[in-house]
Amino acid sequence: MNRDVLFNTFKLGNDLTLSNRIVMAPMNRSMADDDLVPTEAMVEYYGRRADTGLIITESLMISPSAMGYPNTPAIFTPAQIAGWKKVTRKVHENGGRIFAQIWHTGRVSHPIYLKGEQPLAPSAVALTGRVPRTDDLQYGMPREMTEAEIRQMIGDFAQAAANAREAGFDGVEVHAANGYLLDQFLHWDTNRRTDDWGGSEENMARILFEVLDAAKREIGQVGLRISPAAYIHLEHDARDKAVSDHVLQRLDQYDLAYVHTGMFEDSYQEHLAGTVTQYIRRHYSGTVIACGGYSVNSGREALASGDADLIAIGRPLIANPDFVARVRAEQPLTTYNPEMLNELV
Repeated sequence: MNRDVLFNTFKLGNDLTLSNRIVMAPMNRSMADDDLVPTEAMVEYYGRRADTGLIITESLMISPSAMGYPNTPAIFTPAQIAGWKKVTRKVHENGGRIFAQIWHTGRVSHPIYLKGEQPLAPSAVALTGRVPRTDDLQYGMPREMTEAEIRQMIGDFAQAAANAREAGFDGVEVHAANGYLLDQFLHWDTNRRTDDWGGSEENMARILFEVLDAAKREIGQVGLRISPAAYIHLEHDARDKAVSDHVLQRLDQYDLAYVHTGMFEDSYQEHLAGTVTQYIRRHYSGTVIACGGYSVNSGREALASGDADLIAIGRPLIANPDFVARVRAEQPLTTYNPEMLNELV
C-alpha cells in the first residue's frame, strides 16, 4: 500500500488494474473536426494525461440525432472509429487506460444541429434558455420519441459500444447524467409518458437497463454516470428520489465496472441526506467514482472515508497535463482559468 491513498492501485472489474485512484473526468471541449473525428491535437491531449489511473473521454455521440453542441466528437462512422484508434493507441503506449463516454443529448439540442429536425426526448417538454455557443438561439420544443425510435436509440448505444471496442477502448461509460437523454427518462419533469417507458419508477428506468444490457453484450467493461439530483437541464421533482433509489438498488445486482457521480459540484443535498456520492454509496456496493469539484485534499478525504473508490478530477487536469506527477512530487498546481478551454495542451 502507498502512504498516499491517491496512488494505491485499484482493480477495476476482472481484468483491469489501475495504477492509481485518480480518474480524468469527461470534459467536452468541442474540438473535433467538422466530420466529428478526433484531431491529432486530441490524440496528444489524451496521451499526455495517460498517467492518471483511468481516462474517461469527453462525450461521444452515438448517432447523428445525438448532437447538441458544435464539433463534439462521435463514434458512429468508420473515420471516427479510426480517429479514436489513434487516441487509444497513444494512451496505451503511454501506459494508460481509457473508457469512451457514450451519449445522446436528447432535448438539449436544436434543429441547427439536426438538419432542421426537432430534438428527440422522452416527452414533448421544452427546455428554456439559450443554446450554448450561439448568439441568441433559444431551445425549443422537442419531439416525443416513438417506441421504434426508443428501440433504435438502444441499438445505437449498443453499436457505439461495439465501435468503442473496435477503436481499442478498455470500456465504455454510459452517460445517463446532466440532464441528457437517458437522464431525461429518469426524471418526472422530462418524462411524462404513460406507456411502458414512463409513469412509474420501473418504467422510467427501463430504457437505462436495456441500454446497459445492450452495451454489456458488446464490450466487457461498462460504467455508468448518473445524476440523482436534478441540477442542470431539468427541474427538481420530489418523486425523482424514488426513481434514483430504484435505479441504484437494481444496479447493485449488476456487474458494472463502476457508478460515477454526475455533478459539477458534489455538494450536500438535503433530500439525499448527504452529498450525491454519499447517497450513491449508501445504495450501491460496487465501485464508486466521486466527481464534482474535488481537490487533491478533498479527494484524499473521500477515499479515506470510504465515500468513493476513485476520484475524478476535471479542470485541474486541463490546467496541468502533468497533474499526477505534480501531486506525487507535492509540487504546486497551475490554477485553471476558462481561457484554457480554447486550447488543447
